[in-house]
Amino acid sequence: MTFDWRAIFGPALTAATALIALAADRLLSSAPNPAPLFVCIVALAGSLSGLRSSLISAGLALISSALFFSAHGVPIGASPSDLTRLSMLAIAVIGTAMLTGLLRKRLVDTLAWERRHHATAERLSAALDQVDIGIVLLDSDTRAEFINRAFRQYFALSDEKADSKPPFIALMYHGRDNGAYEMPEEELSTFIAERTEMMRTGDSTPININLSDGQVLRFSCTALPDGGRMLSYTPVTELVRHTDDPARADHFRAMRGKRLLGPFTSRRAAE
Repeated sequence: MTFDWRAIFGPALTAATALIALAADRLLSSAPNPAPLFVCIVALAGSLSGLRSSLISAGLALISSALFFSAHGVPIGASPSDLTRLSMLAIAVIGTAMLTGLLRKRLVDTLAWERRHHATAERLSAALDQVDIGIVLLDSDTRAEFINRAFRQYFALSDEKADSKPPFIALMYHGRDNGAYEMPEEELSTFIAERTEMMRTGDSTPININLSDGQVLRFSCTALPDGGRMLSYTPVTELVRHTDDPARADHFRAMRGKRLLGPFTSRRAAE
């Protein structure tokens, strides 16, 4: 059985404070009222262990205060002022116990939900890294929140650059600078502008993108409810290249075999 010091810390501190206050009241001519300290201890108990510990501490504080008020042989309640002070203390400690206990429960529930959400996101990220479809998730500012392993390999994108949350336009320029597209250089600017506009408008019309290593990716953009975008790059080489010149089939296979995945790979590009 695990010892939970947080659960007993508040009640134990309340009891110790009460004993010290009673002893001081007996030994000294007068001792300060420990009621304000009791309120602080109840709040501490609630923040450490929750509602049960804070309520137990509040109960001990009320009993201790009743004993403190009647320490000189005057029964509690005989003095209206003592009864008033005890009632005010009851409202203070019980209210503090409820408030801190419920706030802690809400905080613990929120942290537990965040841990579950994070674990789910980690599993989803790991799963998306296993597929051969390139996936890019953009936020509402078109910055990449997630780039899976397949996209990084298709466009020779380094992990450092991918994890820096680059904007979509930076990914397009990276492909241009890497020579990723099988396209004449004079057409690249128009190509990038068209792809960027499709992404911004959320145009879901799929298009084929020819890579310089012979692969063909089918690009599709999906608008998300939060204003972000999900971009997918599905390999469709075998479906598309059968219409190409058969004499070039061996060339494309050879190019795929020579793929380099480093960030400085030089490749040509076209749609």
